[in-house]
Formats: sequence, C-alpha cells, structure tokens
Amino acid sequence: MTIGNPILRGFNPDPSIVRVGEEYYIATSTFEWFPGVQIHHSRDLAYWRLVARPLRRPGQLDMRGNPDSCGVWAPDLSYADGRFHLIFTDVKRYGRTTVDGAKGASLRDFHNYWVWSDRIDGDWSDPVHLNSSGFDPALFHDEDGRSWLLNMLWDHRSDRKRFAGIVVQQMDLATGRLTGERRTIFEGTSLGFTEGPHLYKRDGWYHLLVAEGGTERNHAVVMARSRDLFGPYDVHPDGPVLTARGRPDLPLQRTGHGDLVETPTGETWLAYLCGRPLPDSDRCVLGRETAIQPMMWGADGWLRPALPQAAVPGVATEAPIVDRCDTFDGPDLPEPFQWLRTPYPDRLFSLFARPGHLRLHGRETIGSHFEQALVARRQQAFCYTAETEVDFTPTNFQQAAGLVCYYNSTKFHFLHLTADDAGQRRLQVLSVEPIGEGRSRASMPIAVPAGPIELRAEVDHERLRFAFRATGSADWQWLDEVFDASLLSDEATITGLPNFTGAFVGMACQDMSGQGTPADFRYFAYREDAPR
Repeated sequence: MTIGNPILRGFNPDPSIVRVGEEYYIATSTFEWFPGVQIHHSRDLAYWRLVARPLRRPGQLDMRGNPDSCGVWAPDLSYADGRFHLIFTDVKRYGRTTVDGAKGASLRDFHNYWVWSDRIDGDWSDPVHLNSSGFDPALFHDEDGRSWLLNMLWDHRSDRKRFAGIVVQQMDLATGRLTGERRTIFEGTSLGFTEGPHLYKRDGWYHLLVAEGGTERNHAVVMARSRDLFGPYDVHPDGPVLTARGRPDLPLQRTGHGDLVETPTGETWLAYLCGRPLPDSDRCVLGRETAIQPMMWGADGWLRPALPQAAVPGVATEAPIVDRCDTFDGPDLPEPFQWLRTPYPDRLFSLFARPGHLRLHGRETIGSHFEQALVARRQQAFCYTAETEVDFTPTNFQQAAGLVCYYNSTKFHFLHLTADDAGQRRLQVLSVEPIGEGRSRASMPIAVPAGPIELRAEVDHERLRFAFRATGSADWQWLDEVFDASLLSDEATITGLPNFTGAFVGMACQDMSGQGTPADFRYFAYREDAPR
C-alpha cells in the first residue's frame, strides 16, 4: 500500500506539521482567501480531513485592500503547555518584484501575529502582534521550557540582499511578549531566498530547516545545525535535503518549505510544498500543494538527502476522485468554499434571504481588493466539471453574475449573465488575462430566456469550455470558443506580481451601479474527471 502525493491537493502551500499524541495536524497558507489558515487532521499521515479555519473573526483578520497573493503567509502550528499555538504573517503590501532578483529597494509590510486555542477546532484567541521585521514566523519550544520566535529578516535597502537571513528572539508564551534583542542566527547559502525557518532539537544539536532557492523550480529544503541556539550553524555537507531542482523529469516540482514531524515509534517524516505542472504548458494551475514522505537520519547525525516522491510507503491508496454536489440549505457555507479578504461575509452573501439558495449581493468588481461577492472552491485536479444554477435579472450592463474560473484579479474567465443597452438579458464570457501588462476581452453576447439558467465549465488540462441551458432543458449549449485554463496558474503572470495561490472555480456577482442587485444560486456541483 502507498500514500499518493500530494496529500493536500490544490492550493495548500507552506505546510507546518505537528503531532499531539496520536494525532497529526497540518496548517497551510490561505493568502487573501477568508477564513484564514487551513488546518487538516490525520491519524495515519495518509488520509487528511479539514478540521479548522481558525482566523474567522474581524478582530483576528481583516484583509480588505490586501493585494493578490498577500494576506496570510506561512502559518506555523505548534503545541506547548497544553495549547495549540499558531503564528502567521498578514502581508499588507508587496509592490512588484525588482528586476535584479534578490536585490533592489523593495518596501513591503509583513505583520506577524500569534493566536492560541485549547482545541484545534475551537475558538482561537484574538491576535497578539509580535513583530513586522519579515515573514514566515515560527515558534521553537526548547527543552528548558523557553520558547523562541524565528522569522526571515526583510532588508528593503537597494544595496542589500532582501532575504537577509533568519532571526530569533525569545517569546513569553503567556503573553506573546518578545524579550531580549533579536539575533541573526543564519544568513543562508548561495541558493539565496532564505525563508521558512523551522528549528528542532535532536541529540544535543539544534537543527535548522529553511526553504531556499525561491518558490519556483529551484526551490529546496536546506538544513544546518549547531550545538548552540544562536549558532554558528554549519550547512549540511551534502547540499539540500530535498529538492527537485535540475530534475524536470520528476512529477513533483517546486519542492521546498518543509517541516519535520516524528511518529510515536521514532520515524521522521517531512511535509513539504510541491507543484504539479501541466504536461503541455508546464504551468501549475493547482498552485502549490502539500506532500509528505519519510526521511532517514545518517550515522553522522544529518538527515540523508532525498528526492521528492509521488508515492511513498503507507497505509492508504491514492486519494479518491472528488464528486460532490453542494446545496445551500444549511446555516453555513459547505466546507470547500471560501471568499476573499473581508471578515464581514454578510455584506457579500446570505444563506437565509432565499431558503435553499446562496444569495450573492452585487458588490464591487470581480477584480476588487476590498469587497468581491465571489464564493469559490479550489481546483484539485487537472480535469474537472463544475455546474451551478443562477437566478439573476440584471437591468443594465454594470450588473453581472455567473460561474467563474478564477486565480486572482489579473486572471480569470467569467461566464456571466448581464444586460445590454436595451435591458435585454445576455450571456457572455469576460476573460482577464496576464498577457503583457494585462489584457481583457469579452465573447460575443448570447440572448438567453428569462428564468434560472444552468452554467457549466469543463476543464481538461489547458482547455476550458463553457456551456449553458435553461433550467429544465436536457441539452447543454456549448460556446464555440475554447479558453486557456493554463493562464490561471502561478507561472502565467504580469511581470513582477506575486503568484502564490492556485485556480478556483465558483460563483460571483458584481454590480458596479451600486444598487447591490442580488443573484441566487441553487447548487454547485464539482466532479473530477478522467483525462480526456
């Protein structure tokens, strides 16, 4: 029997793993998607179930105005003194990447916070601000009872490396107060982009695990160790302990940002992020996912380097194909769905205004960074079909609602109902594409009858097709154009912008007239298909 990687498919990056007794938990980044942070649970390292999205309240997280691919970066989950501790970054400004790689003036805002809870699925505390000196914070709980905060240090100055190394500072677990001076303990290797620190104590050694090489094809898990917490740290003599750099033949690419966990029987496993490129375009529409595999310690006290593996020994087979149809007859959104940025979802949608429907209130444009009425789920396979039914009566061209295949505000395909200048209802696709400095185009409008309309998207690797039918009709009417699904990927981008999430598919409603015209959605079906 084998465990199929990735274990968390579709946009679940930057894993932090912890074991409490017989239970394992992984926290992953959610960026601008709300609620913040996903935590999955397993008892066997193979089957994982979503158990919490802890950052749910306005007092915990408000990302209105955060740019694309900002928000919640690299949460760190740990357990000490009978509590779960979660450290995370809220990125408020990114700007654009400078052309000279890891150098060049770059003003960014990274705010690091700590929350805690007695239960993984309980209410988490209000956040305590820790620092804003860099991103990827993590907690290390030493054997002497002291806890330490680590993070990468950001250097915005034009004549310095932006990734300036790993710093550490003592933290009081009762209050979150940092004491003493921050100290730089590791400046990184020649791979550069030193980030994602995690620290462990084993056989008298402090082992530091970092991500390097940037979260693209040169990504790597790098290890260093020291007898003293503050260093100096010696880098692993054999290079990265896990990487796919230089191995384009491997099915898992972009591997890095790892975290170690030890089983009750003393085995060591590494959870790490990875990407699976499309076979033709070489683009990762599924974003950065989470994989896991066992690691071995050598007689010299170092982890033995390994290649990322698509299948590892375990207790399970590969993950089952997803086939679900969600309805909106409960008090909460079905589990797969999230929305963007705002902690005030009542402004965006209602599950009570029309029983049995999800009502989206027409808000700002689908490209807004503040209030988008967009509810969506992750794409988790290269081939899938999504369907929904929308009841929407627009009166002018500024109102639109429908089915959207979405990556961020600079790249999406939006099959929507709108109205022409005569007030007649029309169906068309708006595509916003990351080509050059960005471009947009709309398909020819199609007249549709009054009443609810079912909308359909079929994705087969790089190919996306849309269809529609009046509710009650048997046959789908397919649009002639085939759209490029690979543009909804990390690699397809306007130069200099961050791309750290993954493709979503869902429902959206915008009303640029300011009238808040609603759209009602009766169901949302998502089925993963065999490659065609």
